[in-house]
Formats: sequence, C-alpha cells, structure tokens
Amino acid sequence: MEPILQCKNLTKVFPGKVALSGVNLEVNRGRIVGLLGPNGSGKSTLIKMCNGLLTPTNGELLVDGNAPGIETKRIVSYLPERTYLNDWMTVRNLVDFFDDFYTDFDKAKAYDMFQRLDIKSDARLKTMSKGTKEKVQLILVMSRNASLYLLDEPIGGVDPAARDYILNTIISNYSENATVMISTHLISDVERILDDIIFINQGSIALVSSVEEIREKNNKSVDELFREVFRC
Repeated sequence: MEPILQCKNLTKVFPGKVALSGVNLEVNRGRIVGLLGPNGSGKSTLIKMCNGLLTPTNGELLVDGNAPGIETKRIVSYLPERTYLNDWMTVRNLVDFFDDFYTDFDKAKAYDMFQRLDIKSDARLKTMSKGTKEKVQLILVMSRNASLYLLDEPIGGVDPAARDYILNTIISNYSENATVMISTHLISDVERILDDIIFINQGSIALVSSVEEIREKNNKSVDELFREVFRC
C-alpha cells in the first residue's frame, strides 16, 4: 500500500535560514505518528508544507500520491498551532461553517463530542477559556473523516487534564486507515498514544522508528531516547 505521505529530498529555505534540508521520509497509513523535535527544528514548516501552506524550495512532497493542492485538501484535516477561529462565532456557527466547507465533516460526531464536554451550541468562542477553545478547535478538526490529520502542538497550551481529553479524542476519532501526525515537544505526554516517531532537528531527520522498536532495541522510553539524542 502506498504511504499516505512521502518526502523526497525536501528542502525549504527562508531568507537567512534553512528550515528543512534534504528530508526523505515515508509515513504509512493507519498510524499515529509523533513529529518530535526541539523548538525551531522544522516541525511546523513540514506540517505547513504537507497542508499546502508553504511550497518546497527543492525536492518533492506527496500526500496520497499527489502534490499538495485542491485534491489533497479534501483528505487532510489540519490543526494549526494558533487558534484561527473568529471569537464572535458560536459553536453552532463553527459547526455550520465546517459543514459547508468540508464534504467529509460529520456534524453528529461534532455535536456528540461537544455534548460530552458540556459545551453549549450557543456558546461564543470569546467567552471560553484557552483550554476550551483548544478543545473546540480539535473537535472540529477530528470531526472530519479525513485520511491524514496534521496536528501542530495540539496540547501545548492546555493543562494536564485537558491534555488527557485531547489525546483520548485523537485516539477515538480517526479511522483505522487514516494517519494522525502530531507535532510536539511534550514527548512524555503523547508517548502513550504513538505508533511511530520521527525525530527532527535543525531541519533534518535524525531518526524514524516505531515506538515498539525503541522500547525493545533501546530499552528506553521515547522521552528517554529523545533526551539522549538531543541532550535535553
């Protein structure tokens, strides 16, 4: 089966900075993958390129065999690092907006998750705490029946209790043939849900492995190996 994501000598250069340098990578279907690295390592740049927000300087990036564009946006569900939703909108407004915009959006799934969290459909975003806003945005993203979910720092700004909910939501709301890529530097928090990891540093891939292989061959947790590789 063809990988959901392929990078071939992928390079991205900004003025005065090489963000990605010759990245070669394949990400398989049906996996939860941790894109792990220090701040400024290239995680967000790679995710934005997968989502078509940035274009390669050199090399090739394919999502489901296609270069990022209209076709790939139909199957990619993206959670950016910063909230982009308008504060004046209610939960109902947001659900209707996503339903109009994405043909694979499941309104029933979204409302079910909002109800479980006791988030009212008439609640406005501007009245919510930061943690609740994060949950709202994640629910909207995970309510799409996508093939690839790209989550950029989904737990970076919320408390530990909210992190548990977010991680459980990720586990519970993607199909077995879909792939979830989570960009984060909070390794110990996400390790329990990961199938595979990608270590990235200074724009280059340092390691690609399954979590099971790390534990069996290195007798270490992912967090321990990360600290060893990056000398944290």
